[in-house]
Amino acid sequence: MGMDETDRLIINSIQSDFPISKRPYREIGKKLGLDEEEVIKRIQSLRKSDIIRRIGGNFFPDKLGFVSTLCAAEVSEDKIDVFSKTVNSYHGVTHNYIRNNRFNVWFTFIAQSMEEIEKKLQEITDKTGVDKILNLPATDVFKIRAKFKV
Repeated sequence: MGMDETDRLIINSIQSDFPISKRPYREIGKKLGLDEEEVIKRIQSLRKSDIIRRIGGNFFPDKLGFVSTLCAAEVSEDKIDVFSKTVNSYHGVTHNYIRNNRFNVWFTFIAQSMEEIEKKLQEITDKTGVDKILNLPATDVFKIRAKFKV
């Protein structure tokens, strides 16, 4: 599925300014000159086609009793799709991206304990056969605003 200019406007709008209200899609539509139903329809379509994977808030894990870690995996080219889909199936994964490096797939993981993360990383290894996954727990957390113009 291709995106048109309206899809891009919606994505650019909701990345860091998602309305907290009873009718957020109506507010997004007002801002962009669309009706609520059109916004909902387009976001559903973008989610179905995996252009939008998740809509949710970002939080400081430690303030809510969670831990976070950055993971880096060495994944052969033929396993990248299966590995990424497997990683993305875990609720604690917030980012997953490819880098031009020996450790070419990077992702962040948030859970209630490091033991839970380690267990899930072992599950990922068991499901994918990828056994070189670095677990790089956060020692100091710095939140920056990441917004990508689409």
